[in-house]
Amino acid sequence: MQPVAVYVHIPFCPTKCGYCDFNSYAMEGEIMERTTRAILQDLETSPAKGRPAKTIFFGGGTPTHIPKEQLTSILKKVMEVHPPIEGAEITSEANPGTIDAEKFAAMREAGFNRLSLGAQSFKPEDLIRLGRIHQANEIERAVKLAREAGFTRINLDLMFALPGQTRKAWQHNLEAALALQPEHLSLYCLTLEPNTPFYKQQLRGELIQPDEEEQRAMYEACEELLGRHGLLPYEISNYAKPGEECQHNLCYWRGEEYAGYGPGAVGALNIEGQRLRTTRIKHPVHYSAALETGASPNCEEEILGAKELNAERIMLGIRLNETLNLEGLKLDQKGLDTILARGWATQDAGGLQLTKEGRHFCSEVAVALLP
Repeated sequence: MQPVAVYVHIPFCPTKCGYCDFNSYAMEGEIMERTTRAILQDLETSPAKGRPAKTIFFGGGTPTHIPKEQLTSILKKVMEVHPPIEGAEITSEANPGTIDAEKFAAMREAGFNRLSLGAQSFKPEDLIRLGRIHQANEIERAVKLAREAGFTRINLDLMFALPGQTRKAWQHNLEAALALQPEHLSLYCLTLEPNTPFYKQQLRGELIQPDEEEQRAMYEACEELLGRHGLLPYEISNYAKPGEECQHNLCYWRGEEYAGYGPGAVGALNIEGQRLRTTRIKHPVHYSAALETGASPNCEEEILGAKELNAERIMLGIRLNETLNLEGLKLDQKGLDTILARGWATQDAGGLQLTKEGRHFCSEVAVALLP
């Protein structure tokens, strides 16, 4: 059977950060155990059961917030339902404030071979403003413990354009991250999503981000500095040493199949010649109740037609530094001509690729290309 990427959503966090619009909940105790049982049942009854896993990714939320016994039991079940192919990338997101040596050792022994640490900033004032539970010195400690546990592949998440952040402060964060010698860095511009506390603070004039010129300068500061340390850009927001690119995320960006388990998880699998996208029930209580009663764990199901698949290939594929193969794609020719004239992309026999200037306008490029 064709291997598939596997995603598991662990929706629990110690606190809900002010900028976060992910499906996460500041909950603990019995609901964690109940949800773990539900995820195990979700996996056991999966229509994709038996398909090998080419990647496995635990996201959230904060997967390391749940007890290590629950975390490793879920991975064990994933590996039973989706036997990993040789060399499969098996990642867990982690918060530097929710780990210890024993937990990392248990995770590594269970089969996790890659960690994605949500560092966000090395400035204490940023972490307080963001509502993060960890302290700056815990990031270095987490990396050290991970290395001692045997993790040779580590990603650090960092955010820029934070309220009150300067270019100098962003440079400090990049240099502090590079000093820890990660194999991968994910660098995200803070986006204020509706219905988050940060968004409401901005509307009231209480939260001021750096202006667009400053944000652009922060973004452009990354490539040269990271390049000197051997981390190369392969996607709009992601840098890696050669061979250390996140294989799981590449599956998304290349429009490949993926199975999703856990509250709010999204999957997209080929069923009887059609791509079926499913979304699991989001709240852990309702998700667990559905699995316990034998009801469908999905809150949404959608067959993706040619139009939707075409749009996803464009919108996701254009983010990569590799050339977007245009064969079989339907494009708006006027939109294509416009972005080429503006210097936002180049086109050759292999396909289409964003320029450095075009990376600043990735969303606009994608919309322009849609027929």
